Amino acid sequence: QVQLVESGGGLVQAGGSLRLSCAASGIIFSLERIGWYRQAPGKQRELVADMSSGGSTNYAYSVKGRFTISRDNAKNTMYLQMNSLKPEDTAVYYCNRFYVKLPWGQGTQVTVSS
Repeated sequence: QVQLVESGGGLVQAGGSLRLSCAASGIIFSLERIGWYRQAPGKQRELVADMSSGGSTNYAYSVKGRFTISRDNAKNTMYLQMNSLKPEDTAVYYCNRFYVKLPWGQGTQVTVSS
């Protein structure tokens, strides 16, 4: 079954950290460019960070310097380390293919309190 399952969200105070995980199955994960996306209430889903199969990365301006995307191809897992979290980072976070999207999963809720 082809799917991406996100985990690791939670409630954290401003300035805190969280590490999200995205477990992939049914795809050749090592060949895929994968992105982390987020959707805040009342807003459109936006790309937060992505990483190519070769390891090149891109970050949204709002998270640059605070978030780090990484991958473990042996575990078919993508990570998003989030540091110095801000209340405006509150959203449901999703992972997905960068180019040809799979059906969106349930995501993982990140709530940052001020």
